[in-house]
Amino acid sequence: MPRRHERSQTEFARAQKSIPGGVNSPARAFGGVGGTPVFMQKGEGASLYDLDGNRYIDYIGSWGPHILGHRPPEIIAAILAALDRGTSFGAPTELESELAELVIAAVPSVEMVRMVNSGTEATMSAIRVARGYTGRDKIIKFAGCYHGHVDSLLVKAGSGALTHGNPSSPGVPAGCTQDTIVLDYNDPQQLTDAFQVHGDQLAAVILEPVVGNMGLVIPHREFLTMLRELCDRHGTVLIFDEVMTGFRLSYGGAQQLFDITPDMTTLGKIIGGGMPVGAYGGRADILKCVSPMGPVYQAGTLSGNPVAMAAGIAMLTLLRDRDPYPELADYTRRLAMGLSEIAKRKGIPHTCPHLGSMITLFFNADPVTSLAVAMRSDTARFAKFFHAMLDEGVYLACSQYEANFVSTCHTEADLEATLAAAEIAMGKLVEA
Repeated sequence: MPRRHERSQTEFARAQKSIPGGVNSPARAFGGVGGTPVFMQKGEGASLYDLDGNRYIDYIGSWGPHILGHRPPEIIAAILAALDRGTSFGAPTELESELAELVIAAVPSVEMVRMVNSGTEATMSAIRVARGYTGRDKIIKFAGCYHGHVDSLLVKAGSGALTHGNPSSPGVPAGCTQDTIVLDYNDPQQLTDAFQVHGDQLAAVILEPVVGNMGLVIPHREFLTMLRELCDRHGTVLIFDEVMTGFRLSYGGAQQLFDITPDMTTLGKIIGGGMPVGAYGGRADILKCVSPMGPVYQAGTLSGNPVAMAAGIAMLTLLRDRDPYPELADYTRRLAMGLSEIAKRKGIPHTCPHLGSMITLFFNADPVTSLAVAMRSDTARFAKFFHAMLDEGVYLACSQYEANFVSTCHTEADLEATLAAAEIAMGKLVEA
């Protein structure tokens, strides 16, 4: 039944007076679904509670990092212990080395790693290091892959697949994107053509090895294999943006899952245990280019923050010792099958890809393999479904073009309640 959101509405009106759009990150404004964003008060396990006291089964998990649910006691204890010693020193701590060693032991491509403060900072830095290492300027990215609000990566495709990108945000000078080439995801032929034209000028190729930012899009193995071979052939640095998938799809990330090792990897979200953090790492010969060891400059007062490092150490240790990935994949599989079965019964065109603990229900009859296909989804239908699920106490990603995430705290009761909510929500879609 519909939930009351009076306090959220009041707080949103207040926020709009002092914060652009009333939010500090655009997706939170409910622009993709309409209506007033729900203001949250606390999280516990697999649940979120809003200002009006409504409880929701949460499938966002702060956009991925809460793989162990909200407020795992071991991570809260680590944060409190770190806070007891101080918040920030601007000097090295042993915690930085401990977390770095955990990352290196887990992620196949990482021989050295540098901590930063966000996924955006990680991708920005990785691109700079790749350019410094190769002495080249051009990079390839893929339409639909989001790598943060970095000037050179905020681009949309031009009139043809091999054209250079055009800035997709005011404030980004054309010069910032003139060396960025945008291709379609999962298209080996475009990849071959691009390397044939630009191969020896390419510093890097960056992509989400499993995409979460146009909804969940799973790569074709042929695509990843060809990408690795072309980068090897042309001396181009292959960067996997695993800010979302790192330690989420498996302990070693998507690269371990697909057995494709990039040259560099960007990380975030989970490795801070819910605290603001990011990292970039890779082959030692590339990372040795970073200042103060090499000439490529990157710095940050809060990089390696002791509170974030303590939370990250607790998180990665728990994930290593518990190995929750099989149970997460099983819950996600059953959720996908249940949603698909309901949609099929209601005669609603859909696809429901899932991998590990990530899932998206697309209102699209075609398997989504690229941004062009994703854009054919019925976003109006998704918006109605989102609000109907919200009314039933299920909090999904507020855009058709985002992934949802399962945590170890989701229970059988949560699964049953989610599917019961979907039955009601999809029934409303058919009635409409």
